[in-house]
Amino acid sequence: MPMNHRVKKTRRRFHAHANARADSLNGLLLATFWQRLLAYFLDLLIAVVLWAPLEYSWRHFLLHEKDIHAVWDFHEPGNIVVMVLYWGLANYFGNGQTPGKWVARIRAVSLTRERMGLWQSIERGLGYGAATLELGMGFLQFFWDRNRMCAQDRLAETIVVDLRKQKAS
Repeated sequence: MPMNHRVKKTRRRFHAHANARADSLNGLLLATFWQRLLAYFLDLLIAVVLWAPLEYSWRHFLLHEKDIHAVWDFHEPGNIVVMVLYWGLANYFGNGQTPGKWVARIRAVSLTRERMGLWQSIERGLGYGAATLELGMGFLQFFWDRNRMCAQDRLAETIVVDLRKQKAS
């Protein structure tokens, strides 16, 4: 038997993501842009409120800085760590529903399993950074994607659904 024939027999094949989980999500009402925007800004506000005392303590007690100039932007390591940890842990413990999403009555739902895993939640947090680094285009993908997926949704394989009661048609 030629070597290439043996290799072809053992090669792995691609398996599509369409599965029972995807079928169970079919037809769910997706969150609106304004719901998602409200949730994002509320979560960002909470992240900044959590970050400020941590940043001050870090600089004052560990780095012994006297003149502390703290800036919230996406270039400071402390900002990135707090943001990824906040969104990652809030998504994980809330199963896709951060405090901001709770107020907006929406939830990020995994396309691959019933519950969002820890790594999937952290990927979603990292995805916010990716969406921002693209000059906001990662967020604007909402408008041309059939399933209203932004960069963070693609990265973590999630969709964001509206939890408000649907009106009977």
